[in-house]
Amino acid sequence: MTDRVVAIVGFDGMQSLDATGPFEVFAGANQVADGLGRTDPRYLPYLVALGQSTAPVVAESGLTFSPTASLTSITAIDTLVIPGGDGVYALAADPDACLAVADAAARARRVATVCTGAFLGAAAGLFEPGQRVATHWARAGRLAHRHPELDVDPDALWVRHDRCWTSAGVTAGIDLALALVEDDMGAEVAQTVARWLVVFLRRPGGQSQFAAPVWSAPAERQPIRAAVDLIHADPSRPLDVPALAAHGGVSERHFLRLFRQELGTTPARYVEKVRIEAARRLLETEDSGLAAVAERCGFGTAETLRRSFHRCVGVAPDHYRQRFRA
Repeated sequence: MTDRVVAIVGFDGMQSLDATGPFEVFAGANQVADGLGRTDPRYLPYLVALGQSTAPVVAESGLTFSPTASLTSITAIDTLVIPGGDGVYALAADPDACLAVADAAARARRVATVCTGAFLGAAAGLFEPGQRVATHWARAGRLAHRHPELDVDPDALWVRHDRCWTSAGVTAGIDLALALVEDDMGAEVAQTVARWLVVFLRRPGGQSQFAAPVWSAPAERQPIRAAVDLIHADPSRPLDVPALAAHGGVSERHFLRLFRQELGTTPARYVEKVRIEAARRLLETEDSGLAAVAERCGFGTAETLRRSFHRCVGVAPDHYRQRFRA
């Protein structure tokens, strides 16, 4: 029975929890398996250096870590984990670093990237064209722009594609590691590890519930600027295409064409986005009932708010309030 070597890449500027979160999950799985009398192969997690030197690395938070081996010195890798962090962008632009990662990935049974580790994974050629990948919600647009051949999902907590796993940022590395443990050892071990770490085995909803609003650049044409100002000024008012086009002083057909050109979406979707953000603010700061929130934000009824909120944010509005009420 061969132990499972988990090589977690360490580098200057990494996000420390991207590495320590999965490390603790794999170490915890060993303890749980022992307690249950399981005979599964044990995990051997290592923090490894990309190059030959195993000198200490400094995370972006200032924490210092000492790699226990170099990536090239480990011949049998079960799971290669690539954390994220601000330092990953320099590695993604370094041909030697990309070559080292690609070589290690070829020796591994599976590969996992956490957060912006997906940038290094993409630069090293670990993903297939058209492959769906996850990363931190705030970096998804940048990854999609840099690698248009990938299908970047800004909402997923983690994504599996064959032997390649990718996840969202920071604590989502724990979600990913739990999924890897469940895939290896089953739900009982993974669930017990999650309980000891006081986290969900399967966290409800996606990244959208945590993401701050990210708006497109201001419109250049006056009719669209006028319409956008009207939408933000009072999301509760009627904001259909005839009303918005009339406010901008153009025909409906011309308005629709300009709106998509300027903002890359339809007026209906933009209005829904603004209304959702207005509802989120009310749910976080006030105790108003869902019917009142729906009316104030332009949804009309609580049921319409529930359907739209769940579609856009991934959780029900009352559950969102329970988690994020200030």
